[in-house]
Amino acid sequence: MIKKYFLQHWLSLALVAILVAVSALNVQPLAQAVFQQLRLVEGSKRKLPIYSVETEEKRVAISFDAAWGADDTDKLLSILKQYNVKSTFFLCGYWIDKYPDEIKKIFEDGHEIGNHSATHPHGGQLSLEQNKAEIMKTHDKIKDLLGIDMNLYRPPYGEYNDTVISAAEECRYYPIQWDVDSHDWMKKGVDYEINRVLNNKNLRNGSILLFHNDAKDTPTALPIILRGLIDKGYTIGTVGELIYKEDYKLDTTGRQFINVRPSSDSTSPTQNPTGAPSPSVAPSPAVSPAPEAKKKV
Repeated sequence: MIKKYFLQHWLSLALVAILVAVSALNVQPLAQAVFQQLRLVEGSKRKLPIYSVETEEKRVAISFDAAWGADDTDKLLSILKQYNVKSTFFLCGYWIDKYPDEIKKIFEDGHEIGNHSATHPHGGQLSLEQNKAEIMKTHDKIKDLLGIDMNLYRPPYGEYNDTVISAAEECRYYPIQWDVDSHDWMKKGVDYEINRVLNNKNLRNGSILLFHNDAKDTPTALPIILRGLIDKGYTIGTVGELIYKEDYKLDTTGRQFINVRPSSDSTSPTQNPTGAPSPSVAPSPAVSPAPEAKKKV
């Protein structure tokens, strides 16, 4: 343990020295590459969900969290169909109970179904087993309703700790966050939502965008946002199509990278007992706050 600790920090110091040297020489591409490796080496303390994906392809994923209401479902599905876009809908268990017909519409239109817990709790306040129960109750409901096994989990409120991420992994789920938040739940108007997405500083290849299924301005803003993304050259798809399913690591921002090390390397990410790949862990990032006054995410 001590030997590993000193080895990690020696590597970190070496990478910092190289980064300073190449920066002084104004060798920007190499400096960026070294900095990225530093973030990966230092990612050794806290488990993270997937915020975004490193890819050379100009692709993004759109997701909707469903925790209240369903009045706009038909409108959203119509818009998505008009632009030939498939997205991921993260569903709460009580929403499944209340709107089974809406879920069938979503699924029959070819959209991906993800898990958003059973009761939308603050997962950081629950035990490992309680978090697993939240996931599996909703898993079983969708299994009964649609006959599919979901494998994407978005923690309620965007809140997580090691226990929440471990619960998802043990249930054979990939924990999913986002790096572009539309803020549609804030009800600041159509123009605000459009600008918030299309001019977001985080928007890039591999971004995961967050919307909600029953936000006031989203049905009006969504067509403009989709057209704007397409005009920027992005292909829009589901989270499951975007993420890597095995042999990957995460940097300290939760960005997912293909693991380039040989598969025989014993330090590569391993499969946990349930078969779901265990992502790299990293120091605590800036997590989206979840004040009690805000709408459910």
